[in-house]
Amino acid sequence: MKIRQLVKNRTAIFLHDMAWVPISWLGAYWLRFNLDVIPDNFRTNALMMLPMIMVAQGIIFWILGLYRGIWRFASMPDLVRILKAVISGMFVALFLVFLATRGNDIPRSVFPLYALILLMGAGGSRFLYRWYKDRVFYGEAGKRVLIVGAGRAAEMLVRDLKRDGSHTYHAVALVDDDINKIGKEIYGVRVLGTTKDITLLIDEHDISIVLIALPSATSQQVRRIVGEVEHTGVQFRILPKMEDLMSGQVSIRELKEVAIEDLLGREQAVLDWQRIQQSLTGNTILVTGGGGSIGSELCRQIANLQPARLIILEHSEYNLYLIEQEIKEIYSQFELVCVLGDCGDSVLVNKLFSVYRPQLVFHAAAYKHVPMLEGQVRAAITNNVLATRTVVDAANKYRSEIFVLVSTDKAVNPANIMGSTKRIAEIYCQTLARSSRTKYITVRFGNVLGSAGSVIPLFQKQIEKGGPVTVTHKDITRYFMTIPEASQLILQAAVMGSGGEIYVLDMGDPVKINYLAEQLILLSGKRPQEDIEIVYTGLRPGEKLYEELFHKEEKLTGTVHPKILLADSRLIDPDCLNDLMTQINEACDRYDDASLVNMIKSLVPESGLKKLEQQGDEDLTMSDKIYSIKTLNKEKH
Repeated sequence: MKIRQLVKNRTAIFLHDMAWVPISWLGAYWLRFNLDVIPDNFRTNALMMLPMIMVAQGIIFWILGLYRGIWRFASMPDLVRILKAVISGMFVALFLVFLATRGNDIPRSVFPLYALILLMGAGGSRFLYRWYKDRVFYGEAGKRVLIVGAGRAAEMLVRDLKRDGSHTYHAVALVDDDINKIGKEIYGVRVLGTTKDITLLIDEHDISIVLIALPSATSQQVRRIVGEVEHTGVQFRILPKMEDLMSGQVSIRELKEVAIEDLLGREQAVLDWQRIQQSLTGNTILVTGGGGSIGSELCRQIANLQPARLIILEHSEYNLYLIEQEIKEIYSQFELVCVLGDCGDSVLVNKLFSVYRPQLVFHAAAYKHVPMLEGQVRAAITNNVLATRTVVDAANKYRSEIFVLVSTDKAVNPANIMGSTKRIAEIYCQTLARSSRTKYITVRFGNVLGSAGSVIPLFQKQIEKGGPVTVTHKDITRYFMTIPEASQLILQAAVMGSGGEIYVLDMGDPVKINYLAEQLILLSGKRPQEDIEIVYTGLRPGEKLYEELFHKEEKLTGTVHPKILLADSRLIDPDCLNDLMTQINEACDRYDDASLVNMIKSLVPESGLKKLEQQGDEDLTMSDKIYSIKTLNKEKH
């Protein structure tokens, strides 16, 4: 039925255009003779040539594709096609007339006049129809909209709003901080001021919703605009950032609620994708903890780079299932190996390495919940230290090219078990890097927005329940970045290092957690301390007011990438380290948490952990032995 209707419509449009050919041809003669009677000899020649011109012009119309477009959406490309068809038809008509009559009794001015009338008839009809249809849809029903921005995205958005047959939105005004645009119009919608005038314009024009059409805006700019809108109580929506609009289209379907990522995210990092692709494409890559927040995003980024084989090791059956289904649904050009198991299972890990020989290993598996791990010392050590040691040793044994340890800012001057265990994992990688062919690289960063177990999902659940939102301290701050950005910078760091480095990701400025709570409440349409209460509960066990990205003895220097910094690593005697790792393993076998705490303190003396009096003097002086080595070979063998 639809095909039949399409053929019917195209036939009608074709007949319409063909009707304009005789009108244009004879009309050109009439204009040539000053709207008077056309002399008999000229009229005879005109009528004799008309059938040939109609056939030729009809063929040209069809060949040049005048019937692909829809009249309702006639645009510049359609006008260009009509212009080409008309000009081509004029020259063909001139050629046919010359062949038939040698130009006798055919005024030369007839041909441009013919083209002009035909262009006005065929093109003008289409644009009049579009104007009529747009007037129907230009009704003022729906929510009154103020659009922030008057650039290309806003132009496309206004056009889409006006074409929307549901009349959901009616564009009333635009604002833009470019003063040269003030007073100008986009499809009849005027730019009435700058973003500083948002509050005033909302009141003056009874605005129901604000649409932010600034896909290239920074998070700081979005925060300022949202701040102008929030206290008015009107709704607001935003277009995704430009890098997310992969289709290049901007429409009301792309509008989304402002998310916390829009307010706290940073400018998109510029990566050396060519270098990353050269290192990853065609290689076998292992990601441990591949079902977690960072691990799964690493898998997505790596899959885009077309490895020869991607191995995902994950101990959560459900998480492994999810990432396996996602990767299989999108990618099929490489081998995907999903393994359910624990990184601490040395038999499994060595089997994986011996069979698949991964060239690159991204170790993202770890326990990370700070308060929970304070009472789970053995579990934290087993997973974050001993399991890491198992994977690190396997990479060394089977000569992987690059090993990347995903670490955390909590490993700096750690005040908790979690951070201390991650620091030991860093130490082990750095120490082995001095004697191994494998490049061991550590990447350290802060919190990621929306990761599993992070503060944002917790706040969102509390808001859904009506509150209260619990913040531990009014002055507590944290660093944040998005999961995709963190994962991409990990890939960048992986191809930069020569082994033994600790790379620190530039996390920008720290964010107050109470500000985060307030913004999440506002984004939910509620008011802090009025609709949703914020309660301060006090610092939890092992929690610090603020996090640090590097130790005072780790002199931070820049790298070739502006968002990746290098921390000068502190060297440790490998023999003492191996002895202590053996003791840690034995203490885990005995389930001796007290000994484990003391050994953690020996390895990480800057930690805020207190030694327990269960250990002897020999253990208490282990840190002195480790850090008293004055001369160490800093060169990699």
